[in-house]
Amino acid sequence: MWGYQQKLKTDLERWRAAGWIDDAGARAIQADVASRRRGVGLPAALAILAAVLIGFAVMSFVGANWQDMPRVLRLGLLTGLLWGAYGLAAELFRRGLDTFGHAAVLAGCAIFGANIMLVSQMYHMDGNAPDVVLVWGAGTLLAGVLLRSNPALAFALILFSVWGMWETGQREAVHWPYLVPWALVSAAFYWQRWEPGVHLSGLALTGFILTYGAIHHSSGGYETVVLIGALIGALSALGLVTSPRLTPVWRGGILYALFIAFAGLFALQFMKSPELGEFLVLSVLALALTLGAVWWGLTADDRRALWLGYFGFSLQILWVYGKTVGTLLGSSVFFLTAGFVVAGLAYFAYRLHQRRDIQEALS
Repeated sequence: MWGYQQKLKTDLERWRAAGWIDDAGARAIQADVASRRRGVGLPAALAILAAVLIGFAVMSFVGANWQDMPRVLRLGLLTGLLWGAYGLAAELFRRGLDTFGHAAVLAGCAIFGANIMLVSQMYHMDGNAPDVVLVWGAGTLLAGVLLRSNPALAFALILFSVWGMWETGQREAVHWPYLVPWALVSAAFYWQRWEPGVHLSGLALTGFILTYGAIHHSSGGYETVVLIGALIGALSALGLVTSPRLTPVWRGGILYALFIAFAGLFALQFMKSPELGEFLVLSVLALALTLGAVWWGLTADDRRALWLGYFGFSLQILWVYGKTVGTLLGSSVFFLTAGFVVAGLAYFAYRLHQRRDIQEALS
């Protein structure tokens, strides 16, 4: 049902205008689909937050009385709390209380992380500090897969991302092993058919690619970022044609490809010192990309791409003016060139809409 809600709304309006269904039928269809949604509402959000807080509260209490407990009692208490949370989650799922089941899974994941830290402290284990977060993420991923908990999978991705950023900061280099757990969590999101998870994966991968560009900025890092964005966009556009059943994945790919490519172009203009001619070319390309995002947002009815295009266009114009305000000639050349580009795209959009209107009238 990825993206089904938005598409259904458009289809219902078209079917109603064609006289195929009446208002009562449209409302009945929308009500039926809405009743089958598995979104996270206020009760679910509050239950999840409560579970995490309770999990950490329990572990804080245990930690406060840690030195007064025998070691056997410590291990038994840690194990009992962990499996008690997961057992409660399984029972809640069995009774159909999925919202509270996911909350119990997250509580178990929180307890698991606290267990790792307390056991390491108890046995005076030393090592690479980020590895604790990696093990915590692995356990959370396993719980999310076995119990089919999307919130736990999202938490696992956050933990893996923290691990990757921590390792990157320590090494001052791109931490390529991060892509392995990222791919595993992304595969789990796909297996669950959870569209918000796909976007979380897209955001995480976008951050990783931009980190690569920043670290290698002096050796073609930003240029590589632009090329990666273009490649992701091309593959996603091809996927829309060859594998339409994964349309939400490809639409998300196009969205993040636009963002990545624009971020790379923006960095090349304003975080490096290109010559005026190169700067103008990069600026025109960035503007064309933002207008392409606007066009895609309108054509594909994707508001995220539409607002990305609007924001990118405004940001580009403001920064160009700030950079060239001291060189009026450079400013005039840029805005004149950009004006012609926008005018050409406006004409292209007009002809496209005109052709679409003719095709709809003939059909």
